[in-house]
Amino acid sequence: MSSEDSLAELAASIDALAERLADRSIDLLRSAIGDPGAAGAAATERLVTRARRSLDKASTLLRTADRDAGDPDG
Repeated sequence: MSSEDSLAELAASIDALAERLADRSIDLLRSAIGDPGAAGAAATERLVTRARRSLDKASTLLRTADRDAGDPDG
């Protein structure tokens, strides 16, 4: 990662990873629904969803920091 990466660019990368986690979460839910004995899939889905939410929060924080850094009154 270069020093030229802005916080907004990092936030965009985090958003892409969060999207991948959302896709994986949906796949895990489908597995859990399709196989009632797949309790592990449901538990893993909850973990993946928590990770995605954390990434969403991180992305929001970085965008806020990037916006504030560009605000001369901030």
